[in-house]
Amino acid sequence: MDRIAPCLWFDGKAEEAANFYVGLFPESRIEEVVRSPSDYPSGSEGDVLVVYFTLGARSFIALNGGPNFTFTEAISLSIDCADQAEVDRYWQALSAHPENEQCGWVKDRYGLSWQIVPRILPQLLADPDRAKAGRVMQAMMAMKKIDVAAIEKAAAG
Repeated sequence: MDRIAPCLWFDGKAEEAANFYVGLFPESRIEEVVRSPSDYPSGSEGDVLVVYFTLGARSFIALNGGPNFTFTEAISLSIDCADQAEVDRYWQALSAHPENEQCGWVKDRYGLSWQIVPRILPQLLADPDRAKAGRVMQAMMAMKKIDVAAIEKAAAG
């Protein structure tokens, strides 16, 4: 496990979510499922307490912590996509709340926010030609899912 790993809080769906994410990303796997002991203060003996899993060679922890806390957009996971096909694939799999989509951000069925970013977008936004970068930013701000051809067209002027 990495020395620092994000711990994601779920209300009873930690194992389901970890399995969903592991099935979606290459180089991913469940490392360990820890079940609650007989004297655990809430829940039943044997309920899933924690799931340790790896997504694309990065460690994560899924915790069944109960209903006290939920995800917000204050934290998101960013996916570096090689091309439009990858953007489309992750968008289709992760977008579960269309009302929360904006500028490449989606919220999944568990409420976790993701940024689905084509690799070319940060390159264009960092272009030394600030007018070009501005056109790309303006185009992106009008999008839900990032359209690579449209941001390339904006960059070209």
